Formats: sequence, C-alpha cells, structure tokens
Amino acid sequence: MFYFSRIAAILLIFMLAACGTVQVGQDFDVRAFEAKVERGISTRNQVRAWLGEPAGTGISVDTGGERFDEWTYYFASGKLPGMAGAKVKMLQVKFDRQGIVRGYNWSTSGQ
Repeated sequence: MFYFSRIAAILLIFMLAACGTVQVGQDFDVRAFEAKVERGISTRNQVRAWLGEPAGTGISVDTGGERFDEWTYYFASGKLPGMAGAKVKMLQVKFDRQGIVRGYNWSTSGQ
C-alpha cells in the first residue's frame, strides 16, 4: 500500500512540474461576497458559509483603539518559473466582539 501511495505522489509531482502552474489558497468570488455581505448585520457564521474557513486569523486595531477579529482569505495562481501572468486576490473581513461584520477590504492584481 505504501508503495502505491509513493508512486501516486511522484506522478503528481511530475504532472505539476509539467504544467508549471502554481496555485495557493482557495479561490473565492469577491463580487458575490460583496453582493451578500451587509456591514453591521452579517455574521461570522454567514461569512464562513459563503467563503469557508479563513486562511488566516488575527486582530486589527483601528485608529481609535477599537479591536476587531480579522479573517483573511487569499488566492494566487501563476506559471513557473517567473510567475508570469500571476493573479492574486486577498480579502480581509473584520468582526466585532459579537461576531458581526464591521468592515472588509479586498485587493487584486493581475487579470
């Protein structure tokens, strides 16, 4: 059994090297998120249902000292070796202590 798993892993590596495309994170639709989310109303559970588990979590402190839980989602893809035509998306969602969306920001590069 171990032998077959090892062969499968080696074949997967060769297939990935042959196509030369690398992807990091899980793709998501920023426009669909914007159409659904309501600042001050949408909840942490709704965001999880729409986007899945975040790639990262942390704390954000605004200029007035208010603290927010922050979830980060990202996706990147490009062709090796120089990542030509790379596409990168990042979405950060801020929640208050009650788990309500207080704000979000997103950015993209490449098309």
